[in-house]
Amino acid sequence: MAEIPFPSPPLLLLLFLLFTSFPFFPPCTPLTVETEALLRLKNQLIDPLNSLYSWKASESPCHFFGITCHPVSSRVTHISLESKSLSGAISPSISLLESLTVLSLPSNNISGKLPVELSYCNNLRVLNLSENNMIGRIPDLSWLRNLEILDLSTNHYSGSFPSWVGNLTGLVSLGLGDNEFDESEIPETLGNLKNLTWLYLKAANLKGEIPESVFKLKELETLDISSNKISGNFPRSIANLNKLKKIELFDNNLTGEIPRELANLSYLREFDVSANKMYGKLPEEIGNLKNLVVFQLYENNFSGELPAGFGDMQHLFGFSIYRNSFTGNFPVNFGRYSPLESIDISENQFSGGFPKFLCENRKLRFLLALGNDFSGDLPESYAECKSLERFRINMNRLSGKILDGVWALPFVQMIDFGDNDFSGGISPEIRFSDSLNQLVLLNNRFSGELPSELGKLRNLERLHLSNNNFTGKIPSEIGALKQLSSLHVEKNSLTGSIPPELGNCASLVDLNLALNSLTGNIPQTFSSMTSLNSLILAGNKLTGLIPENLGKLKLSSIDFSQNRLSGRVPSDLLTMGGEKAFLGNKGLCVDQEPTVLISYRMDICTANHSQRGIFAGKVVLFCVIASALVVILVGLLLAIYKNSKLTEAVVENDLEEEKKVDRTWTLTSFHQVEINVDEICDLKEENLIGIGATGKVYRLDLKKNGSTVAVKQLWKGDGVKILEAEMEILGKVRHRNILKLYASLLNGGSSFLVFEYMENGNLFQALHGKIIGGQREQDWYWRYKIALGAAKGISYLHHDCSPPIIHRDIKSSNILLDEDYEPKIADFGFAKFAEKSHHGSDYSCLAGTHGYIAPGEFSNFLNS
Repeated sequence: MAEIPFPSPPLLLLLFLLFTSFPFFPPCTPLTVETEALLRLKNQLIDPLNSLYSWKASESPCHFFGITCHPVSSRVTHISLESKSLSGAISPSISLLESLTVLSLPSNNISGKLPVELSYCNNLRVLNLSENNMIGRIPDLSWLRNLEILDLSTNHYSGSFPSWVGNLTGLVSLGLGDNEFDESEIPETLGNLKNLTWLYLKAANLKGEIPESVFKLKELETLDISSNKISGNFPRSIANLNKLKKIELFDNNLTGEIPRELANLSYLREFDVSANKMYGKLPEEIGNLKNLVVFQLYENNFSGELPAGFGDMQHLFGFSIYRNSFTGNFPVNFGRYSPLESIDISENQFSGGFPKFLCENRKLRFLLALGNDFSGDLPESYAECKSLERFRINMNRLSGKILDGVWALPFVQMIDFGDNDFSGGISPEIRFSDSLNQLVLLNNRFSGELPSELGKLRNLERLHLSNNNFTGKIPSEIGALKQLSSLHVEKNSLTGSIPPELGNCASLVDLNLALNSLTGNIPQTFSSMTSLNSLILAGNKLTGLIPENLGKLKLSSIDFSQNRLSGRVPSDLLTMGGEKAFLGNKGLCVDQEPTVLISYRMDICTANHSQRGIFAGKVVLFCVIASALVVILVGLLLAIYKNSKLTEAVVENDLEEEKKVDRTWTLTSFHQVEINVDEICDLKEENLIGIGATGKVYRLDLKKNGSTVAVKQLWKGDGVKILEAEMEILGKVRHRNILKLYASLLNGGSSFLVFEYMENGNLFQALHGKIIGGQREQDWYWRYKIALGAAKGISYLHHDCSPPIIHRDIKSSNILLDEDYEPKIADFGFAKFAEKSHHGSDYSCLAGTHGYIAPGEFSNFLNS
């Protein structure tokens, strides 16, 4: 047997030191494993801010940024990297950190799935991955029995709602809101979480009633189940949670009344049940909730008077009850003892005097009380409310003069006093409101001259002063307002000329000076306002010529009618506005051009029409024209006499010509509609419904089946080309938002297109206040439906047709509305197939109507 050598004394000493020093020098193996695990985590993360610079293999993980280690074992216990712009994914290697108690990575851009290996971290107490972009199902983490905080909110998790969280009985905070779970009910098992103080389930696609088990969570301080589909009556059992400080149940389908037992929640600070279907009166006891800071129940059906106790509250900060049916006097002392910053009581039926103490503590920033029945003077206290930023009391019955101090609020951004009975003038003190963005005073009895100090409001974007009694001149200083986008002063008694300085308002989109007594010429400077979309000057005493260069603007709304203008109407403006925009100006005339709107009520320009403009000159001109016609007529009679082979006269009227010339028609049908050629050729002028750049459109009731169609008679010359373009495109296109072409008729130079009839006209008419179909519907649903349908039609043309189709003349008058206000895109006379070219785009130039896109028009339509 071999002899085993006995260790030498030095080796024995070394071994002794190694073993006896173990508690002070832990083994190196765990450190190596944890370092490797963290480096794998780093490799799968994208770190644009270089926050993980210190994560190196040569360093101890305890020196890594965002890492905390146990003071004795030096094992990793915390990973905390909040708001570091991290992206990428979480590595499964994190499961190797056996001592990990906190994993906190909120407010980053981390994506990918939550690794199932995380369930091996049995010591985990905090898991916070909120406000990231993580996806997929949440794996079952019910093995993490030490978890106290689980916050996975504001991600993109999907699949079924994780009902297993009911097994994590140690939870104090649970956040699963703002995710994309399958629609489901709140699990009863949440009632097992007896230690829970914070429950956040907002926007988690939850439905049904809140289970009674939730109301047994006696430690709960925050209950947020907002923005779901929770139904049933407001839960009376919520009063059992006597530690509640915050209730967020807004944006659900709750019904019923607020129970008086709610007043037992003496710690309650925030209460929001807005945007539900609740009703009834507020119990008087609610006024006893003395710790309330925020109270919101807007967009419900509550009624009755507001409990007087709200006037005694000392901590109220935000109060919003708009769009209900509250009545009676507002509590007299409301705001007197509280640091009120925001109040919105709009669209109720409050009456009596306007509350005077809302700004008693000089902290009020937002005051919205529009759409009520308040009367009397505006209290003097608001002249000292220097903190106000938004001040809207429009649509009441308030009267009297506005104090100078109200005009001089230093931080106010919006003043809306419209639709009241205020009088007096605008104080020059308004120059101190240099933060003012919107000033709306329409439909009152304001009077006096407009102060030049308005020109000092350099942030002003919207100035609406219409339908008042303002007099004097429009201040030229308004031309200094570079941000001004909308100026309305119509229906006043303003005099003098239009200041040319208005042309310096480079951002102006909407200008209305109608129904005043303005004189002088239309300023040439208006042509420099390239953003201008609407120009209304009707009902004044303007004289002189219409500037030719105004035609360069992309105007969708124009009205120069009922003035004293003279000379030629620029053809571009006539195309934009039609003849109605220029009626009532005896000195105006229009060119007779086949491609421009034909006028029936305005004079035709001659070479010197624009200079003469007097009755005697017209008489002479008439005589000259009549003489020329006589000579031409005699010549025609001689020609007819000499040429016996001519059996029919050339008739200028298009409809009569079609009836008398060759009746051999080329009829092409695209839908099953029986077309009678004789009916198409017998169009009546009283059925004319529109005139455009490509032809005239008539309404026609077919005798055979009683249906109604629209018939477009194309102008001669380009008519055949336009007919071929529309046939080629509309004959192939089938979409609910594209106008149907039933048939086309062609005979020599005469061309007709037969379309489905649109009962409610076009979008241009709707945008500009014309009554359609006996009524005018302009609620949000109506607007959204038209915008969405038009977008679908254009998208179909661009993406679903092969080859794609480019319309090239999209405008509001080419979007028609059927009996259900379903929009249909029409007029494809300028449209082209977008064939791919080796030489770049063949359609880099614009076609169709000048200003055909009208960018501001549609956005105004959606937002008004």
